[in-house]
Amino acid sequence: MARKKVKIAYIANDAQRKATYKTRKNGLIKKTKEISTLCGVEACAIIYYPNQSLPEVWPSHSDVQRILYKFMATPPLEQSKKMFNQEIFLMQRITKAREQLKKKKSENRKEEMSLLMFNCLSYTGSVAENVNVKNANDLLWVIDQNLKEVDQKITRDQSQEETLVASNSAYGLNGEMDPIDRNVQEMMQNNANSGGNEMAPFGCFNISNGFSHGPFFH
Repeated sequence: MARKKVKIAYIANDAQRKATYKTRKNGLIKKTKEISTLCGVEACAIIYYPNQSLPEVWPSHSDVQRILYKFMATPPLEQSKKMFNQEIFLMQRITKAREQLKKKKSENRKEEMSLLMFNCLSYTGSVAENVNVKNANDLLWVIDQNLKEVDQKITRDQSQEETLVASNSAYGLNGEMDPIDRNVQEMMQNNANSGGNEMAPFGCFNISNGFSHGPFFH
């Protein structure tokens, strides 16, 4: 069964308030001891309660004084680097919540304008009749963003296509080398095998080698 959420407010009943103080005080000291032991850090607790002349401390008065002296010896900037009170904590939470709300509103507005854009594309009547000035400005922004995304995709696809064509420029559609390039390589290989002194007679290639029997090849 889930625990009931505790309402954070001053407890008016004296007996209940004292009982809560004792329980929470022991819990706070336990947590302070745990973080000191588990993380290897120096920690202390100072707890004031009304009608008490001296505060309750942990682990001891001497250890508390030593830790406080060490803390006070650090530069003021380092002291306040990660220090905040309840007010600062709440302000940070509020600021974060406002930023999240602003982001969510922007996302919802973009989705709304995208839906309006597609509705306008399928609408046969006059668009201006159902779009006010604010919606028109936001709609234009969404259209511009979509056009930019389309242009970027076209540029990427063209770049990939050019790279693919360049890498396969010496090969045919069936993955084989072009006949002319193959003939040139065969000539160079034959010349290398014969010691570089012999070459095939000019014009000896027939149609199977990729050359036609034109007047310049007889």
